[in-house]
Amino acid sequence: MAYVIASGCIDVKDGACVKCCPVDCIYEGVRTLYIHPDECISCGICVSVCPTEAIHDEAELPPAQAVFAAVNREFFARHVSGVGSPGGADYVGPQACDHPVVEAYPVRSEP
Repeated sequence: MAYVIASGCIDVKDGACVKCCPVDCIYEGVRTLYIHPDECISCGICVSVCPTEAIHDEAELPPAQAVFAAVNREFFARHVSGVGSPGGADYVGPQACDHPVVEAYPVRSEP
């Protein structure tokens, strides 16, 4: 079971999780980060460093955030980013798109 980045990351993208991920499975979109479900080894390190508590084990996603399991999975599909499974975010760099659910999410205002 992979970890999932939910709505708490949208318009924040702190990046602490990216720096600590031992398998480089956290990819950057325009407004949020995404965990590749086939590359995640479920170590949980990302959970411990996320300042917005946006990362959850897929089986433990709060009901209101359940859609983000599909969002993280579908981000890598041809019809969204087309990234596929390159074996690490460093191979592709930041993407110029987001999943449609994230694109439609209300923009967080600056504090």
